[in-house]
Amino acid sequence: MKTSRAVLSILVTLTAFVGNAGAQEPEFWSWAQTPPMGWNSWDSFGPTVTEAEVRANADYMADNLASHGWEYVVVDIRWYVENTSAGDYNQDDPRYVMDEYGRLLPALNRFPSAADGRGFTTLADYVHSKGLKFGIHLMRGVPVEAVNRNTAILGSEAHAADIYTTDRQCRWLADMYTVLEDREGAQEYYNSVFDLIASWGVDYVKVDDLSRSPAEIEMIRQAIDRTGRPMVLSVSPGGARVEDGDHFVNHANLWRISGDFWDSWDAVERQFPRTASWAPFIGAGHWPDADMLPLGHIGIRAHRGDDRMSLLTHTEQITLMSLWSIFRSPLMFGGDLPGNDAFTLSLLTNDEVLAVNQHSTRNRQVSSADGLVVWAADIPNSADKYVAMFNTNTPDTDLGETQNVSVSLAELGVVGESTVRDLWEGQDLGSVSTTIVADIPAHGSVLYRVSPRY
Repeated sequence: MKTSRAVLSILVTLTAFVGNAGAQEPEFWSWAQTPPMGWNSWDSFGPTVTEAEVRANADYMADNLASHGWEYVVVDIRWYVENTSAGDYNQDDPRYVMDEYGRLLPALNRFPSAADGRGFTTLADYVHSKGLKFGIHLMRGVPVEAVNRNTAILGSEAHAADIYTTDRQCRWLADMYTVLEDREGAQEYYNSVFDLIASWGVDYVKVDDLSRSPAEIEMIRQAIDRTGRPMVLSVSPGGARVEDGDHFVNHANLWRISGDFWDSWDAVERQFPRTASWAPFIGAGHWPDADMLPLGHIGIRAHRGDDRMSLLTHTEQITLMSLWSIFRSPLMFGGDLPGNDAFTLSLLTNDEVLAVNQHSTRNRQVSSADGLVVWAADIPNSADKYVAMFNTNTPDTDLGETQNVSVSLAELGVVGESTVRDLWEGQDLGSVSTTIVADIPAHGSVLYRVSPRY
């Protein structure tokens, strides 16, 4: 089995590198040609989300956001535990729900439509009926409970106790054991899991504790592909290393570049060097992921913090959206959508800003010095450019409340006099001939479209 998996890995790698003569892009890239946009239950409900709450967020998305490109509704962690809890997960006496093959099933007290063996089928059908797509969260590995019961593995003579190791068990949630790729039944176990969730109608799967487990990434890639169902693969959490970037590109649609991202300015500031490092791996079908958007009404029953509106100021929230857009990060909103206020909704429905995220190329950091950062991107089939300018400094007696941030047209690759449009304000600002200069408040940003006049 080890030899066959090695051969498979080589074939996948050779297929994926489009730079090679005659090489073909892997099919799974076509499932996420633009960065996925959607809602995820984590920031609001932690591991405790209910079916009613998922449906309410799907309803809001269909009514208010779908026309702007938002489409995924994702149930995050521990949907298979009846008595999980916000904050600490309840790892003392969890009641898992699983079938005779060690495959996790939705807890009926939270997802009543899963009764009679339907799993997430009814909920997925509801989301699909709204014109949206449905996703779920999984933890890497085989359940500890399945190993303890030594459940059978569908499609194999092996059992759960034959395929696991305690090595590299997740440090923050002990639900699962590592699957050993060279064991009989290992690939079959993953195959059986993804066959099941494909039968439910899942379109997107976020697999956690996976970033430093290349062998299991490859097993999951194979398992998804053999189902025949397009399921976008999101690798989580942070810990992804830039030197492993090609492996992520060849096996996943998106992968996290940081640990869990929450609503503090310090967290936003730390994403600037990370996004700059990962920019070379941005491409159709494969997206470095700066993590979810902890905006709007979050913390209702979350793993961190109390029930609140996002602690980021409006200025900081615009900066967050500007960076995620110019970096082309997936956009997964974490707030409870029905609790949105007018400002939060405006962040999610500015089509000119969303176009930067969905339809730009050659996204890159142009400069970074003394807390002043400039990014740029090309616009397909156009001489126009996008430019994002940031003041990441905190005001003090030396710097003042605002600072001038500048970039020359030459640095953007623009020749001649150009008009500048403010995408957040939806206003044309006039013309420049050599340099764009913006007076930006601390923690603030601007996002422009620059259009050569001739």
